[in-house]
Amino acid sequence: MPAIFIHGVPDTHRVWAGVCRHLTRTDIEAWDLPGFGAPRPDGFGSSKEEYVDWLISRLEEVGEPVDLVGHDWGCILTTRVASLRPDLVRTWAGGNGPVSARYTWHPLAKTWQDPGEGDRYMAELKPHSLANDFVAGFEMPAALATETVQYVDAPMKDSILKLYRSAVRVGAEWEPDLAKFTAPALVFWGARDLSCPVEFADDLGRAIRAERVIKLDCNHWTVLQRPAEVAVALEEHWRRHGAG
Repeated sequence: MPAIFIHGVPDTHRVWAGVCRHLTRTDIEAWDLPGFGAPRPDGFGSSKEEYVDWLISRLEEVGEPVDLVGHDWGCILTTRVASLRPDLVRTWAGGNGPVSARYTWHPLAKTWQDPGEGDRYMAELKPHSLANDFVAGFEMPAALATETVQYVDAPMKDSILKLYRSAVRVGAEWEPDLAKFTAPALVFWGARDLSCPVEFADDLGRAIRAERVIKLDCNHWTVLQRPAEVAVALEEHWRRHGAG
């Protein structure tokens, strides 16, 4: 029963490297979502529903329930998977990805959701300026910010725009089905996250009846800023349920 790690935006599987270095278990797979360091299948439109369907199909191929972990959009998508297909998920952990009708998208997301402004933003995007924004606005370590932006290529830009434009009302659409969530759950969240305020950690925890909601002293990218603490929390969570 492996552990499957799903990244967010604008990340790839590499975002989990620091966490994985602190884990003792070896049956871990960090997947790249289509368009985020991995090819998009023919006809793949990068909508939120298509990403969920892709994850469900990949998890079905595993052949047994997994320990599912997600951050940012990885959190949002994996909560949806666990809501629709609880048979595929043995345990779940995730954070910094609200699934709430009360949540209002952050300013950059709203830019991406606007066809004119979003297309213009991506066309004019410079890697160094994006890295600087990550450092200044999200307290991402500078070296990791530089590494992250080098993978923001044309397919990822297009995938981001299409994903966000499909998700204007994702909280209202997906929140009701959180009641179907059955996997033992752990929520971890950056207490100083400005784009996804920490109050939504508590909302998510209540909605999925999480066993623990952990608030870490950092901004949005918990898995880059507090990798050791995330790893400890994950291993405690898995150990409690005979995993790992």
